[in-house]
Amino acid sequence: MLLLLGALACVHPLPTPQSPVSDVRTDDPVADPTLRALLRDQWEATMARQPVWATRLGDHRYDDRLDDISAAALAADRIARRGYRARAEAIDPARLSPIDRVSLELFLGELISNEAVDACHMEQWGLSARSNALIVLLDLGDVMPIRTPEEGAAYLARLGAYPALVDAEIANLRAGIASGRTPDRASVTIVLAQLDAALERPVDAWPAAAPGVEEHAEWPADGGKRFERDVLATLADGARPALLRYRTFLATTLHPAARGEDRAGVWALPDSAGCYAALAASHTSLDLGPAEIHAIGLAELESIHAEMRVLGKRLFDTEDIPTIFARLRDDPALRFTTAEEVEAKAAAALEAARLRIPAFFGRLPVASCGVRRVPDHEAPYTTIAYYRQPVPGEQDGYYYVNVYAPETRPRFEAEVLAFHESIPGHHLQIAIAQELPALPEFRRHLGTTAFVEGWALYTERLADEMGLYTGDLDRLGMLSFDSWRASRLVVDTGIHTMKWDRTRAERFLFENTPLAKNNITNEVDRYITWPGQALAYKLGQIEIRALREEAEAALGARFSLPAFHDVVLDQGAVSLPVLRRQVRAWIVSGG
Repeated sequence: MLLLLGALACVHPLPTPQSPVSDVRTDDPVADPTLRALLRDQWEATMARQPVWATRLGDHRYDDRLDDISAAALAADRIARRGYRARAEAIDPARLSPIDRVSLELFLGELISNEAVDACHMEQWGLSARSNALIVLLDLGDVMPIRTPEEGAAYLARLGAYPALVDAEIANLRAGIASGRTPDRASVTIVLAQLDAALERPVDAWPAAAPGVEEHAEWPADGGKRFERDVLATLADGARPALLRYRTFLATTLHPAARGEDRAGVWALPDSAGCYAALAASHTSLDLGPAEIHAIGLAELESIHAEMRVLGKRLFDTEDIPTIFARLRDDPALRFTTAEEVEAKAAAALEAARLRIPAFFGRLPVASCGVRRVPDHEAPYTTIAYYRQPVPGEQDGYYYVNVYAPETRPRFEAEVLAFHESIPGHHLQIAIAQELPALPEFRRHLGTTAFVEGWALYTERLADEMGLYTGDLDRLGMLSFDSWRASRLVVDTGIHTMKWDRTRAERFLFENTPLAKNNITNEVDRYITWPGQALAYKLGQIEIRALREEAEAALGARFSLPAFHDVVLDQGAVSLPVLRRQVRAWIVSGG
């Protein structure tokens, strides 16, 4: 399965375009006309089916609508994908250019993977703090700038479509109850808390009530005041009643039917083995069984703990892992005190990395990266940070850092977190991919999870080679993050195939990583509701690291680190098997 790059984040006939696409490709890079037509048809349909994501990519033709997540639309999407697959399988790869051949392989692989994942019916149970109807609404104000009355009208139409999205989500979850597929009860409880927090506030305090309205000559004399009044009325008359219906359904119908603490994993759902295998393969692009992945995680942890003992001896005069972890968790001097400190540290780390990257990369992105705070409505329930990709031609990329409860945020993890999410991690890779002129749209804006997250994890250690860590304490933060990603291999497979409950998963993370307790709780919530995704980070990092070692050994003095990085990044976020072929071909060519 290909990941929506940067959406770290719910599918209709083609509507009439409203405004031109800001990122039109007049020189389509696909040479073969049959493949070109197929990829164009599928991309156009994707933009129409996922209009909010289209807006984020700078395609404003569908700014007046939301995703159709109804059962009928999802069924139509599955039928359409089968048609695309038939067209793809009819193309002879032997007649294609090398780059078109890779595009066909990746495209067909995505369709096959998505078809396998369909068996999971995740729309019937995939409710979480990160994925629910409320979050869709709360994020809308940040999706598009409002510069003209026409854009304002589109935004109002999009808000007006919101009650239908809520009702479709309720219908999907109701169908899940009937089919024996429900979320775990703790996740429903969290979403109810999010709803209560939103509903306690007046609609004029909701983020969606204050979209990015910009002054523009085309606004009428009232400067957009009527538009702002219409937004509030639409929220009060449509969105708020829809959320009240949503909350009532979750509290009175879904919560009592939800899976308990002892049945939180995919194993408790129908078709569980096939579902987890499909999800794991879609995110990793590898054919590995749960037991093998579990063992890899344990082996990686043993190696990382050995490195931690060395730094623990140097910093704290102890090699005892529990003692090292206790010091990292419990020493208040190792925590931030204010939200401003958290944000300032993130910005400083990003700037330091920006100055160093020319020595380690040949290709650099045009789009820059900034720092923003995770929105208040999301901060208590989400992870410590995430990245949002640039909007081509409109907006740079942003590293969102969670400043909620700063006294729980470790200083020693701030640098590694910034490097992972921004430069040289997600921003560098994703922005470069968006700017590759030789690739079709789906390869510039989509990517295999194991590549995207594996690259970001690889760069955490690369940052040490770049001289970016301030000292040994920050390097211990780097190892803390590495232990966290290794533990994911153990915990994700444990929860979903070995019947681990939430308590056992949290205990394993507490005993094997220095993560703060609040982060551990949020992480386990995430693994339960997003099966298989957590496997991508470590498995991707292992592959990139192994390919670099292979290239260094084969090329010797001819090995160039910037050239290696360019080879890894210059084809977009490909699957790991395709990456392996690319790097080995580069090695054979002599580097």
